[in-house]
Amino acid sequence: MDAAVQRNKARTDLSRQLLARLFLIAMSAFYISPIYWMLVTALKGNNELAQFPPTLWPREIVWQNFEQAVRSFPFLSYLQNSVFYAALTVLGSVLSNFVIAYGFSRIKWPGRDLFFYPVIASIFIFIHFPVNPITMVPMFSFFTRLGLVNSYIPLIAPTFFGNPFFIFLLRQFMLQIPTELSDAARIDGANELQIMGRIILPLTRPALVVVALLAGISAWNDFLGPLIYLQNDKLYTLSLGLTFFKTAHKIEFNLLMAASCLVVLPVIGLFLLFQRFLLEGINLGDGR
Repeated sequence: MDAAVQRNKARTDLSRQLLARLFLIAMSAFYISPIYWMLVTALKGNNELAQFPPTLWPREIVWQNFEQAVRSFPFLSYLQNSVFYAALTVLGSVLSNFVIAYGFSRIKWPGRDLFFYPVIASIFIFIHFPVNPITMVPMFSFFTRLGLVNSYIPLIAPTFFGNPFFIFLLRQFMLQIPTELSDAARIDGANELQIMGRIILPLTRPALVVVALLAGISAWNDFLGPLIYLQNDKLYTLSLGLTFFKTAHKIEFNLLMAASCLVVLPVIGLFLLFQRFLLEGINLGDGR
């Protein structure tokens, strides 16, 4: 009787695992299908692109679409601008949020937890990053009066003043680090900057990688910010330049998809390269 119960339990567990995996495969196919269709369209020629019903895989792969797409608009110039914008955004986000989160987690000062509540509340206001539609108009007016419009300063400068979500993420991660490490360093004569740089910074690396990735991808995909502040086409990023490419090439969807593949490729590569750090950094634990 016990053997029969165990067999039934094993079949039930196997069925649940099978259904769970089938569900995950179906959801993965659902989310991967737009990327697949973008790649397939980028590899098709003009004649095959006009066929109906559309083919699921190109009969003849046209690699020249990527070369032609790059030559159709200043791709390399926009690529340099996007890398510059994303790199400085990552730098500002990592530095500012790390220092602020350290002050909210590792230093005891009167009213620390009380002042942290507005930071948590502001997550709902500054949910969009790096440009927030709620503060977009006053910020644009502010930078216009300073004469900083048509430059990267309005896009990059706010990242050096912290982001509520990143502060919360880093703070919760730092709270998991035993305070005994900091106390032992203070007994050995280390000051607060040395503790922050030599002890807490290396231990917070997984969470900092998450902040860097999220900030970099947000800046890389940002369209609203460059659209508002950048008026010179030489300063355009890839996200903004791709929109003007779409306007100029309405019929050539294969070239548009080829250019889109080149824009999306770095984001996919970064995710595959740092996915282990993403899982480690988002694991917040108890946060005590």
